[in-house]
Amino acid sequence: MTSFFPSRTVAIYMARLFLVRTFAILLGLVLVLQTLDLLSTTGDILAAPGNGQSQIWTYVSLRSPQIISFLLPFCVLLGTILTLITMNQNSEVVALKAAGLSAHQVLAPLLVASLGVAIVSFVFNDRVVSRSTATLTQWQNVDYGKMPIDRGDRANVWVRDGDDLIEVNQTRGRGATTQLGGITLYDRTGGNLRSIVRATRGVYVAGGWRVGPGTRFDVASGNLIPFDTLVIGRGIRADQFTLASVDADSLSFGALRAAIADLAESGRPTKALEGSLWHKLSGPLSAILMPLLGAVAAFGIARSGKLFVRAVIGMALGFAYFVADNFALAMGNLGAYPPFLAAWAPFLLFLFIGEAVLFRTEE
Repeated sequence: MTSFFPSRTVAIYMARLFLVRTFAILLGLVLVLQTLDLLSTTGDILAAPGNGQSQIWTYVSLRSPQIISFLLPFCVLLGTILTLITMNQNSEVVALKAAGLSAHQVLAPLLVASLGVAIVSFVFNDRVVSRSTATLTQWQNVDYGKMPIDRGDRANVWVRDGDDLIEVNQTRGRGATTQLGGITLYDRTGGNLRSIVRATRGVYVAGGWRVGPGTRFDVASGNLIPFDTLVIGRGIRADQFTLASVDADSLSFGALRAAIADLAESGRPTKALEGSLWHKLSGPLSAILMPLLGAVAAFGIARSGKLFVRAVIGMALGFAYFVADNFALAMGNLGAYPPFLAAWAPFLLFLFIGEAVLFRTEE
């Protein structure tokens, strides 16, 4: 395997060149997009009572991971093309090929470096982006009001129990350990509202959900009656709260897999979530495709005047992959594609396309 790579010095030089350019482009684009995003969002944040500069910086800390995750594959593509164009113009690629290296051997250091980027991207998405997305979603659900305390909880869950409607601001845990926060019960009979029960927290007990302390507003009399504990929702299972709104972007890979298993066990559809689960793997791995798709910019004589055309072709191939990936994921969410196909078909298709272009033009 070591004979497949250029010399250690050349491999380190190419990998460093690629990584520096990739993350420099990422930093610049994140600053630009975060600034534009703030221009459209700052007014909504400051409109909430008590919000100020600290809440704006909190928003930046929650939104930036999402922007980084979105831009990273694009930046790997641009970093690849910029690296290969520079090496082509300096005749470094010509020197490597003159030394007997094939096109795949020239690209080997970039492929290994992009694999490292893919691993970092997966860990970053799983540990940082999912948590920030969950918190930001909950914060936006309360119109940037008081910040949610717990990260990763499901928010704004509605469950129907006969004629009654139950709204829960936050849910934590799974199964019998599920805890509810901010409960509102709309007690209805025959479509007519009889009372409104509000409680700060609730836990699962035999025969229902014990909530309290809270208040009960009787519509007929207009009286507001406080209470310590009250059992409601006797026919509601725990999974109806915890699985009522499963957001794949707000869950880590392990948590999403567990949620899918719970949904499947309760007989509910999981195809769209399964596609999102597979995409949590195929999405970061798209970084490995970028050196292959942008490789056309590395070869050909720079002074022939076709270097710019080759760079445009590499960018077109890369952006075509992102279009196909989003299209396939959308078809998977609609149920038109099987989950595995929706997540992996674009990756495999463009892997073959990149290899075919490389063999046809250089090998």
